[in-house]
Amino acid sequence: MAKKRNNVQPKQQKADTEAVGTSLSDLVSEDMLAKLKSAKQELTAAEQTKKEQDKEKRIQERKEREKNKSFEELLEEYGDQGTKY
Repeated sequence: MAKKRNNVQPKQQKADTEAVGTSLSDLVSEDMLAKLKSAKQELTAAEQTKKEQDKEKRIQERKEREKNKSFEELLEEYGDQGTKY
């Protein structure tokens, strides 16, 4: 008879864990869920802004390098381009 009781308990535990872990949105209040969504949007916007700033920085650095090239470097580049064709 003790064996039957042991068999029943695991089934009850499975049912309890399924009921508890349905979804996060069910467990969290709507206000908290709205705050989390807002925070996620802010983070993605900040990440996008950072990517744009990095891109602008790379463009500016490339322009500076191009501007600061010596006549010899420009002549070498021009010569290299002429031999490619």
